[in-house]
Order: sequence, then structure tokens, then C-alpha cells
Amino acid sequence: MPNKEDIIKTLKEKGHRCTNQREAILDVLINNKSHFISAEDIYIKTKKIYPKTNFSTVYRTLELLDRLEIIHSTTTDGKKTIYEIICKDSHHHHIICKNCGKTKVVDFCPYTNIKENLAKEGFKLTDHKFELYGYCENCNDDD
Repeated sequence: MPNKEDIIKTLKEKGHRCTNQREAILDVLINNKSHFISAEDIYIKTKKIYPKTNFSTVYRTLELLDRLEIIHSTTTDGKKTIYEIICKDSHHHHIICKNCGKTKVVDFCPYTNIKENLAKEGFKLTDHKFELYGYCENCNDDD
């Protein structure tokens, strides 16, 4: 998992400034590393660190971090986009709680098997994103 200094270095190397607002947004993302988090929640938490932050700054920063492959986003139920810092230490996937955003790492990857099967059908698979959704033990509705 990259630390704040590494991310700031990457931003500067790519010609981007690291403003107080961006640093506060990075702090929120880093402090929520085991959860995907929505832009709205990032905004609320960032305002507590740096009150002058506005929502458009959060959204633009998230777009920039996504474009630079520092964070990645996913959409739950086709409605809400959530974000997490990319961990480049290992190849893995996630299971994500649809209620609270809690994230668990899934250590296996079905990519190779799927790629081989699709190749037999003449389809060349070049990339993948494998995510599972459900409810964590705290949010489970099975009571």
C-alpha cells in the first residue's frame, strides 16, 4: 500500500500540485484503507481536516487519482461510486460490503481460467476487474 509521501511524489512527478485539500483527501483515503469509500463520505471527512474543501475539489481529485492509477473505483448496485487506494504489493481482488463498504481481499484470481476459455472462442481478453458484493458480518440482514 503506498504511503502519503509516495503518492505526493507521484503527483509532483506527473506535474500536479499537492494542495492542502488534496493532502486532506489523501489522509481520508489512507485512513480508510480497508474500506471502499464514497465521494460524499470522503468530502465529509475531508471537511473535518481542511474545512475550506468543497465537493468539486474532492471529485476532481478523485478523477485525477483514478487517472494516475493511485486509486480505483467501482460502482455498487449501479448507483454509488466508491473508491480505494490501489495496493500494488500483490495481485488480488475484493469482496465489498454493499452497506458499509468494508473490504476483504480475495486471494485467488479466476482470470487465467476465464482467459483460456474465452481464447477458445476467439476472444482476446486483455484486462480484468473481479469484485464480489455482499454484506459483512456486521451488516448481514439474515437476523
